[in-house]
Amino acid sequence: MRFFRELHSYAKFILIKDPACKSVFEAIFMYPIVKCMVRHRIAHHFYLKGHTTLARWISQKARKKTGIEIHPGAKIGKNLFIDHGMAVVIGETAEVGDNCHMYHNITLGGTGFEKEVKRHPTVGNNVIIGTGATILGPVKIGDGARIGAGALVLEDIPANSTAVGMPAKVVAFHDPKENKNN
Repeated sequence: MRFFRELHSYAKFILIKDPACKSVFEAIFMYPIVKCMVRHRIAHHFYLKGHTTLARWISQKARKKTGIEIHPGAKIGKNLFIDHGMAVVIGETAEVGDNCHMYHNITLGGTGFEKEVKRHPTVGNNVIIGTGATILGPVKIGDGARIGAGALVLEDIPANSTAVGMPAKVVAFHDPKENKNN
């Protein structure tokens, strides 16, 4: 029962977030991020229990079905919305906070081959990441930050700031009250 309540709540979040979404039914059955997140939650459960091969199998099936690759080890908060969800990669040690909005062709990737260390980004709450952005290494993206389309992030980005460019540079700060409806 809890699963269906959470699924319904997530679909309502998408309905509010995306003006193109016209119903809860549409959000549940036609948005690839919903399918991907359901499968990620299952894969993450098995990953935490030490069933890593099964977890990877589930995540790869989700990737094939949706075009969104989330490693089962990644920690994903509530209400992640990937708009147009295609060609998104979220690595094993990545962490994504609550109410984040990402567009397509995003990479939260690592920069090394070490095992058992943090190699992927940590994204705070209420963050927006534009199309084609690449965030590499164990960098931190602060709460309420906005990453511009095509940005290459190699260093920490402070909370409530906007970063653009290759490599990304902070170009503006904004009022955190603006983040409530991201």
